[in-house]
Amino acid sequence: MQVKSSIHPFLLTWAVYVVLLLLAVIGTDQLELHRIMHAYTAPWADRWFTVITHLADGLVPTALSIGLLFAVNMRAFLMMGLSCGLSAIIVQVMKRVMAHDRPYMFKDRLGDLPWVDGLELHHHLSFPSGHATAAFSMCFTLAVLIDRRAWSLVLGFLAALLAYSRVYLSQHFTEDILAGAVLGTMVALGVQQWLDRSAWKSRAWLQWRPFN
Repeated sequence: MQVKSSIHPFLLTWAVYVVLLLLAVIGTDQLELHRIMHAYTAPWADRWFTVITHLADGLVPTALSIGLLFAVNMRAFLMMGLSCGLSAIIVQVMKRVMAHDRPYMFKDRLGDLPWVDGLELHHHLSFPSGHATAAFSMCFTLAVLIDRRAWSLVLGFLAALLAYSRVYLSQHFTEDILAGAVLGTMVALGVQQWLDRSAWKSRAWLQWRPFN
């Protein structure tokens, strides 16, 4: 499977992130790892992660998809919309099949773990993280569309940071964001291959945009 060389920095960042998280998940107890992931906390970080985590909300890729339709073309719209939409559907199915509890349900066992004040914490349907999945689907798609190596690297770090925000805020465990990173990137990569390298790539309507 071939991808644009400008996407390699994103995939390298993703691969390092996934391997590190996988090693941590395999080698560390779930709750102990959650404590380790909170080795550093600060009021400024609480506020910052509370804000930036919303960049991976479902409304953001939806707005981006619509914006890409008007600013670029139908191909860009489908790449963003299908990458984030299909991965979101898979996430919702997996959440209900796996039915894992979130960190808040283990609050007593987590002891003196710092919790962000004023944040509404969810209780169930933890695995995988929908925000982490959306972050990687969205950022990979943007890396493909921008097609610049420097931006690809920046977007790779942004996706990793958005995914980590879910653990920092204790909305998810590390394995949840690991699964989201893998799922989001693989779905987006599959959509990119379908649009760029299959028989569909030559369809004239993929270049259409409103008011063009």
